[in-house]
Amino acid sequence: MRLRLFSKIASHPGGEACVCDIADVGVSQPTVSHHLKKLREAGLLTSERRGTWVYYQVAPSVVAAMSAMLDLRA
Repeated sequence: MRLRLFSKIASHPGGEACVCDIADVGVSQPTVSHHLKKLREAGLLTSERRGTWVYYQVAPSVVAAMSAMLDLRA
């Protein structure tokens, strides 16, 4: 579930998404929020509150690490 949510955020237009954008994963919205919180606590996502919604992005350090990893494999 967390990998699916991470992937949905990473591939979402603009590189960010709120729960309302990605809640169609087959579990309840509170469960989605719980998993997003765990991904944020692990340092994989960053978040920003805008009004009543929290928007999530892949953490810049994660993007840099993934980019470096892909460069090593080439």
